[in-house]
Amino acid sequence: MEIQDLNQEIRNKYLNRMEPKTAQELAASWSGEDLLYSGKGNAIFIILPTPGCAHALSNSGGCTMCSYIADSPLKTVSAAEMVELFKISLNKFDIKPQTVVKIFVSGSFLNEDEIPGEARDEIIKLLDKEKNVEEVVVESRPEYVTEDILKACCTLIPDKIFEVSIGLESSNDYIKEYKINKGFSNADFEKAIDVIKKLKKDYNITSKSYIFVKPILTSEKEAIEDAVASAKYAQRVGVDRISFCPATIHKGTLMEFLWRRGSYQPPWIWSILEIVKIVRSSVKIPIIMDTSGFGSRRGPYNCKKCNKKLKNMIINSNLNQSIPEEFECECKAQWKADVEYSNLSRSTMNLTRNI
Repeated sequence: MEIQDLNQEIRNKYLNRMEPKTAQELAASWSGEDLLYSGKGNAIFIILPTPGCAHALSNSGGCTMCSYIADSPLKTVSAAEMVELFKISLNKFDIKPQTVVKIFVSGSFLNEDEIPGEARDEIIKLLDKEKNVEEVVVESRPEYVTEDILKACCTLIPDKIFEVSIGLESSNDYIKEYKINKGFSNADFEKAIDVIKKLKKDYNITSKSYIFVKPILTSEKEAIEDAVASAKYAQRVGVDRISFCPATIHKGTLMEFLWRRGSYQPPWIWSILEIVKIVRSSVKIPIIMDTSGFGSRRGPYNCKKCNKKLKNMIINSNLNQSIPEEFECECKAQWKADVEYSNLSRSTMNLTRNI
């Protein structure tokens, strides 16, 4: 298929151009305010280098919008080194009460080919000892969400919430396959959620769904509609939390390829605000809207007059789970016209093999 073939070709060229970095160079961490199940608190984010996302390194080329493979050394990282890097990152912080630790591995924390079981277990044991950590959040594709692995994790951290985040991206299987190249279906996602729900009676485990806002070859109106429909679907199948991820342009992706040719633009911030308003009124589980890249050349945009204002409104609404107040700006009329009249002509016209 044209898009999948092009995606893989772009990915391979990008990987061949990448300058290798060591695991130590790629490890990163930061902290910030966040919303926990218990209310407002603190989050510690830790990027742990691994050999790389299995899906991105497969013959499929991975997802069309993701370049997190660039945060991987693309070679084996020993369990001992992973644990040591995690300790170094965690020890940078004075862990306050009501803290969540979120572990990002540019792939699947539950895939033992990416994170050896020995390293996974030791990292969880370290977090179990931190009395101020209430939640531990990891990410995984659904095929690695098994009863045995989840029981192994939850048994080691019985008094804290262990949350598994899965990149659903869209509840539309056509979008997942042909616009995102996700490599799994709603049936696969539901199977993973069912495993988590089954374990709830014995373990302190929850699920989170990532929903992507505006894949390639998608109009502004379609992006809003799909995000809302996907949130409703996630709640319906039993997800505990939702995190929306508005598109930003990652280097070395099919999305960047189309963007450079004028065939794709990230969503308007107005669209993000519209999604927040609709979902907060219709979905009863906690939702977070990521604001990374807002107002930048490669991220969601409005105009210079209102980018920062609306970003702050959305951040506050995340912490309070509130519906943002009404706001007006001159650029809103242009957004409304884009939603009403946009079509896919400019998204498909430049899809060529000249890369």
